Amino acid sequence: MEVKKESEDVLNNKIKGLKDLFPEIFTENQIDFDKFKSIFKEDISKTNEKYSLNWVGKSESIKNIQTNSKLTLVPDKEGSINFDSTENIFIEGDNLEVLKLLNKSYFGKIKMIYIDPPYNTGNDIVYNDDFKDSKKAYLEQTGQTKDGIKQTTNTKAEGRYHSNWLSMMYPRLFIARNLLKEDGVIFVSIDDNEVHNLRHLMDEIFGEENFISQLVWKKGGGKNDSAFLSTITEYVLIYCKSSELNGFLKKKADIKNYKYLDKDGKRYALTSFERQGINYSSNSDYPIIAPDDTKIYPGGSKEKYELRKKGQYNIKDWCWTLSKNEYNNRKEKGLIEFRKIKDHYKVYYRSYFENKEHPYKNFIDEVTNSSGDSDLKNIFEDKKYFLYPKPIKFIKKLLCFISKSKDNDIILDFFAGSGTTAHAVLDLNKLDKGNRKFICVQLPEKTPKESISYKDGYTSIADICKERIRRVITKIKSEYNSEDIKDLDLGFKSFILSNSNYSVWNDKLEDIDNLKSQLKLFESSLISNYKDINVIYEILIKEGLSLNSNVEKLNNLSNKVYQISDSSSKLYVCLDNKINKSIIKELNLSKEDIFICLDSALDDSLKQNLSKVLESNEFKNNLKTI
Repeated sequence: MEVKKESEDVLNNKIKGLKDLFPEIFTENQIDFDKFKSIFKEDISKTNEKYSLNWVGKSESIKNIQTNSKLTLVPDKEGSINFDSTENIFIEGDNLEVLKLLNKSYFGKIKMIYIDPPYNTGNDIVYNDDFKDSKKAYLEQTGQTKDGIKQTTNTKAEGRYHSNWLSMMYPRLFIARNLLKEDGVIFVSIDDNEVHNLRHLMDEIFGEENFISQLVWKKGGGKNDSAFLSTITEYVLIYCKSSELNGFLKKKADIKNYKYLDKDGKRYALTSFERQGINYSSNSDYPIIAPDDTKIYPGGSKEKYELRKKGQYNIKDWCWTLSKNEYNNRKEKGLIEFRKIKDHYKVYYRSYFENKEHPYKNFIDEVTNSSGDSDLKNIFEDKKYFLYPKPIKFIKKLLCFISKSKDNDIILDFFAGSGTTAHAVLDLNKLDKGNRKFICVQLPEKTPKESISYKDGYTSIADICKERIRRVITKIKSEYNSEDIKDLDLGFKSFILSNSNYSVWNDKLEDIDNLKSQLKLFESSLISNYKDINVIYEILIKEGLSLNSNVEKLNNLSNKVYQISDSSSKLYVCLDNKINKSIIKELNLSKEDIFICLDSALDDSLKQNLSKVLESNEFKNNLKTI
């Protein structure tokens, strides 16, 4: 079996979810629309006139979602702080390519997304997406090709003014939803130019039922930017991933539902997380151990559970609403409670009441845009490197809306700009001793040669962002005793979006000389002059492991082997040109472990020998080659 050479298909998980819910509509692994229509005949629109958002280029935008990334993320240890121990991440590169690479590893793991995308004022860069050759588009856009193109603007005179912006936003928001946890929330800053279109776009991607609010921010500093009125407000659209969360947020001030008290006198409600109906999922079907060591099964029947595990289930069967990982997370936090009813236990999770009649308002007026300038100037010795950065106090208010200090939440910002989100996460952790982590992504958009930032050595916005994070960390360390901040994560891993280390076939060759060069490349499965560590990180991100996986070089083995492990998987990678036949036994692999090596390092007899060793230990699918 070969390792993944591209990012995972973004739609894979959606198709898998559809198959879990409605296995009967699939024939030979494909959707049978005749069966689909027979099940949903009452719910299928019979008219061509539909309420929807459409624009020129939408079909290509959808194709962009379906196109896998062939690029990779290369670790930049020199540009990082505490690379081997931190869990904060900064990635320099086009955010669509990066989101595709993150999709498998971080699917359903992000608690909060905040983005401040280009507002489409006619002066903002529009990302140069090309679903046919996204790699070429990215290299040209960032000036990495010999004939790199100039960054372009999206003027109203262009004719596709709104369409270009929507085509840029659609695939990014689509993948962003994949990354959110079931109780995750996304915040998107926007102004009057596109707020109406963005609302429709997010209704389509997240569902109207998952709209929480449209915050109004009185940013201040009104200019004569309108023929009639001076604009002093912007907006933040807020959507959640799950309508269950939306319902909870809207009802959370209803104190009568919180009838239990914990040992500290705090009110909480108990909620059963069994469900039955069309939402059956095998991933949420598992036994729970009660206090008396008996097992609790969804629906209460061990026999039916065992039948379901044999594949004998239907869409109306029982399961839990929480995955096993989410259940374990809540149990560790003391949010799971068992109650004995007659002779058996029932299991619930706790939801705590926030003692405020109206916990949040949809108008923010206590922090203005000018404080964002001050935040950045304070970090960069009174120099103005960035126009209109968001204030850290503004982002912290949004963080407090959804993220608690000890929840290990991951906060994602894939339009990182000057780095306000990373700054806000670090600052809030400092104040409440939290353990939130950030992932920030920023295109290396070139700064103008006449600008102060360029003259000071920051030739791209990504450079400014990384330097801001470094300076914030340095400032926190200088202001506090080491004992007071010993538990804070004051570092970040830096990665750069780059060409693959694999010899990837280019199907857009135009002449015979290029074809000969391409064929010569395929004498090896890896590019020449590759670095082991770069290959390791390409393997782990495309195989679905976290960028915070532990990478360790093992000693005293007959081959040079790297062990890659995160909370769910363990890989062993050997890049030697020849594999010793005893290496599998030396590693003492478990059934879940995977061994990866170069295909060229295995001759036929060694392949056969390794296969026998693996099969004898029930490892039939645990050997992968590059």
